[in-house]
Amino acid sequence: MDLTEYIRDVPDFPQPGILFKDITPLLSHPPALRQAIDQMGERCAALNPDTIVCIEARGFLFAAPMAYKLGVPLVPVRKRGKLPYQTHSVTYDLEYGSDTVEVHVDAISQGHRVVIVDDLLATGGTMAAAAKLVEQTGGEIAGLSVLIELGDLHGRDRLGGYEVISLIEY
Repeated sequence: MDLTEYIRDVPDFPQPGILFKDITPLLSHPPALRQAIDQMGERCAALNPDTIVCIEARGFLFAAPMAYKLGVPLVPVRKRGKLPYQTHSVTYDLEYGSDTVEVHVDAISQGHRVVIVDDLLATGGTMAAAAKLVEQTGGEIAGLSVLIELGDLHGRDRLGGYEVISLIEY
């Protein structure tokens, strides 16, 4: 199955000049969603992760079933003020602004191999911020996994040589 058939382009969202890749058609088609999660999970299993970290919010949709299948803990990275306990935080630039993400200070054990999961890699800002958070908690980056990579935005270049696994590349 060609997963690109289930990705919708939405021009000028969330602001003019941005071509948004909408994954809701994929989410609403169970065979496509199953294939995406299975393929992402299989590729991540080869990295031998101890923990899966997921980035708010669409990363949660792929990371939770992957963590379940791999039998490893799931750790959310959330926007500032959304986690109820002590956190580490990192502020970063987006392709259309800036934001701050956080993770609980005790979320990842020292030396654990972590795979970070999100739906999309654009400029790499969010993923780089999540990697910094993992390292602040004592984790080691085993790899990064995304459903979609926008290659012309060169997000991979901001990720310090980490292994990036993407199912769909534009």
